[in-house]
Amino acid sequence: MDWLPNATIATLKQRAAILKSIRDFFAARDVLEVETPSLSQHTVTDPYIESIPATIRHGNQAQTYYLQTSPEYAMKRLLAAGSGSIYQICKAFRQDQIGHLHNPEFTMLEWYRIGFDHHDLMQELDELLQLILQCSPASMQSYQSIFLKYLNLDPHQTSISELKHCAAIQGIQLAAEINDVTTWLQLLFTHCIEAQLGKDKPCFIYDFPVEQAALAKIQPGKTPTAARFELYVDGIELANGFHELQDAQEQKKRFENNNVERRKLKLAPLPVDTRLLKALEHGLPESAGVAMGLDRLIMIKTKNQEIRDVIGFDILTG
Repeated sequence: MDWLPNATIATLKQRAAILKSIRDFFAARDVLEVETPSLSQHTVTDPYIESIPATIRHGNQAQTYYLQTSPEYAMKRLLAAGSGSIYQICKAFRQDQIGHLHNPEFTMLEWYRIGFDHHDLMQELDELLQLILQCSPASMQSYQSIFLKYLNLDPHQTSISELKHCAAIQGIQLAAEINDVTTWLQLLFTHCIEAQLGKDKPCFIYDFPVEQAALAKIQPGKTPTAARFELYVDGIELANGFHELQDAQEQKKRFENNNVERRKLKLAPLPVDTRLLKALEHGLPESAGVAMGLDRLIMIKTKNQEIRDVIGFDILTG
């Protein structure tokens, strides 16, 4: 019976109802639904997100395209063109492990709100969660406070030796040497903190170290931080959001730094998306954006333990 879908028909009906509720949520707020290409000539340069390439033939010429890991770049081009606030429900693709939370093809909800910062967007996402999950309002904690709470460690004022000592206390043993603070922080977060987040209600973690800014603005201050957040429910990461960077030159520099890091990791550098940079030069409106994994959200809502149980056909049965 290997032709049958992974998800039951009852679950697929629940999934359809959730998607309708999401569309109704944005329609009530006058946020425009858009579509952007799944295939593009460019992709993310992030060394820790691996795209899936595809060869497209134009006559006798073959060109490499990429299945999109997120619709972010194209949606920002729409924002720069004057679209106003927008959202999209789409398929995204990542060369990823296959597991109870991972499928290389997955469904993403991504939206951008004009005039919002990341705190405004956390509030709106919290309202959506309460609608879909029928849950309590989320807790909101800074990246610094969560490290102090669980590891008695200030992530903004730490050293590699202190991080190594903390990892040893937590029983973390590594085969390879880690020589940068960012990797140590990410390791401690995923191994010691993440699973404890969002157990009784959703949990937002905000204001990350500047080294983890990705496409977020940097907030000035005594200790500058990246204006971004992550959302956790039942120890599962559901969403990643930013107060969006508008500076084209800074964005270009971050892309180039990504490629430097890719070379260090023995990964091929990737071409920078020049169309996105031109859109930023033209002018990206003040805005905040977030991407959420819908399969994971539906998994939590339907109380399933495996992501394949809320997908019609996963990578192994499609």
